[in-house]
Amino acid sequence: MEPEDEQSGEPAQRPVPSGLSLFEPAEGAQESIPGASGSAAGPGDGGEDPPPDHEPSDGGPLDHEPPSRRRRTRRVLLWTLSALLALAVGGCGALWWTAEHYASSVHRIPDAFPTVPETAQPKPVPGSGLNLLLVGLDARSDTPTTGSAAKAPAWQAGAARSDTMMLLHLSDDRSSATLVSLPRDTWVPVPGHGEAKLNAAYSWGGPALMTETVQNLTGIRIDHLAVIDWNGFRALTDAVGGVDITVPRTIEGVGEARAWEAGTHHMDGSTALLYVRERYGLPGGDLDRTKRQQNFLRALMLKVMDSGTLTSPSRLGGLLGTVGEVVSVDDRLSNTDLFQLAWGLRSLRADDVRFMNAPFGGFATRGEQSVVLLADRPAAQLWEAIRNDRTDQYFQEHKAGDTLGTDVD
Repeated sequence: MEPEDEQSGEPAQRPVPSGLSLFEPAEGAQESIPGASGSAAGPGDGGEDPPPDHEPSDGGPLDHEPPSRRRRTRRVLLWTLSALLALAVGGCGALWWTAEHYASSVHRIPDAFPTVPETAQPKPVPGSGLNLLLVGLDARSDTPTTGSAAKAPAWQAGAARSDTMMLLHLSDDRSSATLVSLPRDTWVPVPGHGEAKLNAAYSWGGPALMTETVQNLTGIRIDHLAVIDWNGFRALTDAVGGVDITVPRTIEGVGEARAWEAGTHHMDGSTALLYVRERYGLPGGDLDRTKRQQNFLRALMLKVMDSGTLTSPSRLGGLLGTVGEVVSVDDRLSNTDLFQLAWGLRSLRADDVRFMNAPFGGFATRGEQSVVLLADRPAAQLWEAIRNDRTDQYFQEHKAGDTLGTDVD
């Protein structure tokens, strides 16, 4: 219903055609002004005297309009501005609700960080970016343990080991990212348990002990943690419609290991799980397996980027909803933090992300266990670069390194 004029009771002036000002009459239109015939009359030429409060005109268009019309024009403008403001506020409210709704669906892990004193942990470096620990669980059960659909805890003593551990560093300006795989057989000191394979830390003490062990190994303060089990991995892969992975050469099956024909394979969740878990048919064993895991993440990332999801707030909300069904994160990661983290990656491109293994120092035997050793000096240089957000400089100075190439067995 249109607003009515205060004096005449007639409908207010309708919006003007495109290209005309709200304050100007259409070209060639004549206005009905008392005492005027073709033009406005003034004192001394037969017209009415101006109202007592009439101020000298500067020639502006409003000076030629009667008070009632000026009031109608201002009311139309006020209604228009009010409507636009309502739409803007409503749109922002809907966007906020969507982001909050989907972010709230992401399952949080309580007590995911070490309880040791701050003095015993790496000191945070302001303005040095964000460090996340990504953990894939080798849960030998069909019962989901991560995400909003979990029917069992993400950690129970001895129930599962961390099969995959990756340290993800995001630069402070979000212009680059570095993802470093830590082989599960890496021989490290585990607080309270002596030396052991890295993946044992999760089995013994859950996310908190896993985080403390990685912090002690690298000297890097972990800001956030994300955990997914293999059930979640399958579901997430299927949710995005699968991914395309190119196998550069035919790989023969060994034992229970699947054979792979050379070429591009479209992998659903179950097939992708076989791809990333296999190590016995690979020449580099566990090291080659970590490269497969990185290769999968790269393919998944490219698919999400190509779909425009990270540049659309509404699609991003949907992605958070999908992730929330299968992934659990630490309870320090608020809804706002989660959305801002994902939104901050919208300008990141595949070339801006580097994938690599932690510097390899060789295979060894500890007791009856085959283990992986890190190269102390190169590893220390990498950890320092990540700690101080200088990874770009690190890769310029260290051209060689176990970075992920295009040919991944």
